[in-house]
Amino acid sequence: MNLRRDVFQAISDPTRRAILLLVTTQSMTAGTIASNFETSRPTVSKHLQILTECELLKQEQNGREIYYHLNPQKMKEIADFIEPFRKMWDDKFNKLESVMKKYIQ
Repeated sequence: MNLRRDVFQAISDPTRRAILLLVTTQSMTAGTIASNFETSRPTVSKHLQILTECELLKQEQNGREIYYHLNPQKMKEIADFIEPFRKMWDDKFNKLESVMKKYIQ
């Protein structure tokens, strides 16, 4: 059974966000990633599986090792989805700032 994971549910977990930050600069094996956490390797492997199913991470085999690296296209899709909300809140905060400046002066 192939479950379709929700990308926002995947990034809601702090460990998975930390894994994404780890692989932003270089590809890493599961063992290298796991060595950065105080959890068991099977737990980290489950996080990697979820991130891979959501296509946030890609796997690349090099000999016997599997390296995980960030999928920038999927990250861009998330950023594109969030952008209108960011703009809306920026506008609201800018309006609030303008109102506050009128009363402070």
